Amino acid sequence: MQRNVGGRDRLARTVLAVVLAVAAVWAFGRGNRAVGLAAGLGAVGAGFNAITCFCGVNAALGIDTTE
Repeated sequence: MQRNVGGRDRLARTVLAVVLAVAAVWAFGRGNRAVGLAAGLGAVGAGFNAITCFCGVNAALGIDTTE
């Protein structure tokens, strides 16, 4: 996997992952499993992108935000 996520894009994905993780915990706590699952999966995906600096959608579209 070639790096294609960097800089502000990586920071934005990190913040998004944290926000979605909090939303998932909140939704599960309120008993809304569907929303909790969707938010949790989104958090895992955004977190994966931020940690590995790779995004499959960026690769497919030819987008590279690394400096």
